[in-house]
Amino acid sequence: MMCVAKVSLLALGAIFFGGTVLAQKLDQKGNPLPEKIANYFTAPLEFKDQFGDYRSPLTFYNGKQVKNKQDWEIRRKEILAKWNGLMGAWPALITNQNFEIRDSIRKDGFTQYKVRFYWLPKQQTDAYLMIPDGVGKKPAVITVYYEPETSAGLGRADLPDRNFAYQLAKRGFVTLSLGTTETTNNKTYSLYYPDIKNASVQPLSMLAYAAANAWNVLAKVKEVDSKRIGIMGHSYGGKWGMFASCLYEKFACAVWSDPGIVFDESRESVNYWEPWYLGYHPQPWRKRGLITTQNPATGLYPRLISEQLNLHELHALMAPRPFLVSGGSEDPEKRWIPLNHSIAVNRFLGYENRVAMTNRPDHTPNPDSNEKAFLFLEYFLK
Repeated sequence: MMCVAKVSLLALGAIFFGGTVLAQKLDQKGNPLPEKIANYFTAPLEFKDQFGDYRSPLTFYNGKQVKNKQDWEIRRKEILAKWNGLMGAWPALITNQNFEIRDSIRKDGFTQYKVRFYWLPKQQTDAYLMIPDGVGKKPAVITVYYEPETSAGLGRADLPDRNFAYQLAKRGFVTLSLGTTETTNNKTYSLYYPDIKNASVQPLSMLAYAAANAWNVLAKVKEVDSKRIGIMGHSYGGKWGMFASCLYEKFACAVWSDPGIVFDESRESVNYWEPWYLGYHPQPWRKRGLITTQNPATGLYPRLISEQLNLHELHALMAPRPFLVSGGSEDPEKRWIPLNHSIAVNRFLGYENRVAMTNRPDHTPNPDSNEKAFLFLEYFLK
């Protein structure tokens, strides 16, 4: 049986596990990270300080090195300008609206509202807003998926571990569950601006824009602390949540569940080349699936590859905001290699323990992976 003994933080700053000394992880204020997730902020030895072939975010596109925090602010703007220039500029954010309440119902310690709001300039969406009982401002999390019912706990019974918004509401978070119901049903899967025939913004970036509009309307809810709004999504929703949090800096933190955090053309589900993500082209679309000579990628994606751009640059835009990769089959432990670049940026800025990853063998989230994700959100938002 393993013996666990705690010793004085002031004396040793460590915890003993069966005779092995592990440095206790602290946040920026000197408080220990929760024991159940503390070890997930460090790469395994196999991948520690490995940076692979990914270009450092701390190097300007002209080859100059970032030397101080002022340089980083310039470099950060350069990354944003580069990616937004390639993906297409967002329309103006919609900041002057409130939720239209469609109906409400009392549930397990919270009230669930069906709401409607504009997430595109001329397009409304229905969503589920859940507000826990109790007075005072609360942290909040936006959840994103193919449709809003699954995360709200109203979807398929065979997907019990994807009800993020419902579970977080029970834990005291205000939650807003979003989803692309109409385009999921017609198998176009995303948002197209100004329309699907001639989109001027890559669809994955447009999803991020929609989430930014959701942030702006959620922040006006009187029970919400606007400084403590995060975002979480799984798979398709993981891609959506990743782009939203990276491109819109008002998200305080994020959990990305197995989206495939960097390009990987060997994995059919890490499919950023598809026309509903970063490979938009007018219909008829390429046949869905891996890139082949007979079924090539078109649109923006091949240019991103030719210019040696990858998504670790967007991850770096999170710094110093914390994020967790809830990795499964598409984001195994080797994804620490690109994540090490975000760790390096945070360290350069004077921050530790802002990048975390858990791993499970399967793509589907499970109770254990969810518990760690929820603890992460509780720690950084509560």
